[in-house]
Amino acid sequence: MSTNIRRKALLVIGANKNPFAEVEFPTTKCVNEIFGKYCFGENVQRERLSPKVFKSLQETIRQGKTLDSGIADEVAAAMLKWALELGVTHFTHWFQPMTGSTAEKHDCFIEPRGDGLPIAKFRGGELIRGEPDASSFPSGGLRATFEARGYTAWDPTSPAFVLKHDNGATLVIPTIFVSWTGEALDKKTPLLRSGAALQEQALRILRLFGNKTANRIESTMGAEQEYFLVDRRLAALRPDLLVTGRTLFGAKPPRGQELEDNYFGAIPERVLKFMTDVEKELLDLGVPIKTRHNEVAPGQFELAPMFETANLATDHQMLIMRTLKSVAARHGFLCVLHEKPFAGVNGSGKHNNWSLGTDEGENLLEPGDTPGENAQFLVFCTAVLRAVHKYGHLLRMSVCGAGNDHRLGANEAPPAIISVFLGGALDEVYAQLAAGSLTPGSKAAPLEIGVTLLPPISRHSGDRNRTSPFAFTGNKFEFRAVGSSQNPAGSTTVINTIVAESLDYMATKLEAAVAKGEDFKAAVRNLVIETVKEHKDIIFSGDCYSQAWKEEAAKRGLPNLVSTVDCLPHINSKESIALFSKYKVYSDVELNSRFEIIGDNYITIINIESSTAVEVASTLILPAAFRYKESLQKTATTSPQKGLLDKLDGQIDALIISLETLRAKKAGFPDGETQERANYCRDKILPAMLELRKAVDALEETVDDDLWPLPTYTEMLFAY
Repeated sequence: MSTNIRRKALLVIGANKNPFAEVEFPTTKCVNEIFGKYCFGENVQRERLSPKVFKSLQETIRQGKTLDSGIADEVAAAMLKWALELGVTHFTHWFQPMTGSTAEKHDCFIEPRGDGLPIAKFRGGELIRGEPDASSFPSGGLRATFEARGYTAWDPTSPAFVLKHDNGATLVIPTIFVSWTGEALDKKTPLLRSGAALQEQALRILRLFGNKTANRIESTMGAEQEYFLVDRRLAALRPDLLVTGRTLFGAKPPRGQELEDNYFGAIPERVLKFMTDVEKELLDLGVPIKTRHNEVAPGQFELAPMFETANLATDHQMLIMRTLKSVAARHGFLCVLHEKPFAGVNGSGKHNNWSLGTDEGENLLEPGDTPGENAQFLVFCTAVLRAVHKYGHLLRMSVCGAGNDHRLGANEAPPAIISVFLGGALDEVYAQLAAGSLTPGSKAAPLEIGVTLLPPISRHSGDRNRTSPFAFTGNKFEFRAVGSSQNPAGSTTVINTIVAESLDYMATKLEAAVAKGEDFKAAVRNLVIETVKEHKDIIFSGDCYSQAWKEEAAKRGLPNLVSTVDCLPHINSKESIALFSKYKVYSDVELNSRFEIIGDNYITIINIESSTAVEVASTLILPAAFRYKESLQKTATTSPQKGLLDKLDGQIDALIISLETLRAKKAGFPDGETQERANYCRDKILPAMLELRKAVDALEETVDDDLWPLPTYTEMLFAY
């Protein structure tokens, strides 16, 4: 039965009978007309709000001023009129709870009048604040079941937008989500807090360098999104893929990515139509999509937006993931965002390209062409190096998760050891700074910070290092360890906070030197050299995949947090509480809640995966193996043929034994604290799952393909 379904699906796919509609990508001229057409952005606000209200709202958005509640009613009325013209019937406060995805509760605009007839209403109070049930979202002990009150609060820095669907449209209002006592229950609130901390400390550095006009500094982000596409007719026959987001079983196909021919290869026509549809929807929503291409593994692709402020970029990333999934369904695909859905080929990440920019358009990680600019750049760049060296374990913690554990450290993704790659001229500059002397005649000489001319450092003065987890790439740092399914707010919050701490440290040192009457240029030079000497061990330009680097990193004292279980103690350690509390990003209560949420999520995922593995192996694989054994018993006559039967018996026995072992491990699951249960998952459940996988994969290579119940890797990765 299952084989017939597999065969039928493959025949339909091969005949190109796929349920996708023709999609026409808009011309460049049309893009200008449709970009953001479903966003209540600046142009729409200018057109529909009074000059006074428009100015007030823009000051909130651009300058971070407190929102004037007095303008809320006019903004809400204008937003309602605009939305109704687009066919909207409902509105929702859209937020990012600790589930890792987004949440929404739709409310209708219609209210009855005194005469009983309906009227569309949307008040300022409804725009500014909502009240969803807080007890039903992960809170890590912050909220009890009987404490249901939680609040969503409008984030005006991220424009409201309209989501179209078959049954109409919904006005979506980006918000934060907090408890009634003010604790953050979401990903966005800490991100906004970290941005405020970063701005405060970065402005201190700018003021020391004489910049008195910049008023706002924001982190910027461009997060590349990798994903797999699998035909839905095949995915529907893989319970493991549907339930867990990854394949728990699957023998290595005859061909994977060995030929290295998929990366940047010709995009399959069906996939290109899907990509076109995705891009069109995202352009309507104001998401600035820039790049699309085949990734390294077969069936793997990438979509990359342009840089935006971190808060807006995070919202857009959540929209990108949502859009990829919904449009994939229309085109007969399952979009797989798991970090390691297929063994033996590359997993998927979401590279967080992070930088700093002012409201005057200056990128603070741009090396610049003049000594003064270079000196300022070196202070900011050195602050980042110090932050990564001092808090690398927190960076690793920010991307922990059951899915990403399968990816980090493999020969395809950055290792669990956090290091920094600089490249080219910057490598030599920092080598000289670490030595405390500047060598005449080198590429970097003459180097006397802010005194004699430091040669321009080209944005592309060195090669890229694809094995580095934190690499300087011209005018930004690329944090490559973020998982493809993860909300990038978590990693950006940590980067913002640890860099804020480093800038605080350096600003305090420089301010003290100036107060003592020291020459500022000399003070900068001495501080940069001193800081680089102390933190030079974080710089590594070699192969981060190699065993030699693991050994060298251990000598340098760099942590190697291989799994989520290793990361958990760092979430709410005394050091973490002191850091995040100081900059008002997380309170100790909020960090303790994150420890429980992340730990429980890890445990829950492993339990779901192990239960799914037992079910699939018991009800699909084992019966198929016995059916094949029965057919062999009827036909095997010679010794070699009977030898095949003996081999099959051994493989079936291995499957039964591994199944019973996994069942026993699950039955012995402890009732202890979160850390103890997470340790048990890593040390007992996952190894038992791996043994079961080995048994199943061995059978896949033996059992008659006509009897095998699951679509194979060859079919899922190559059938379009």
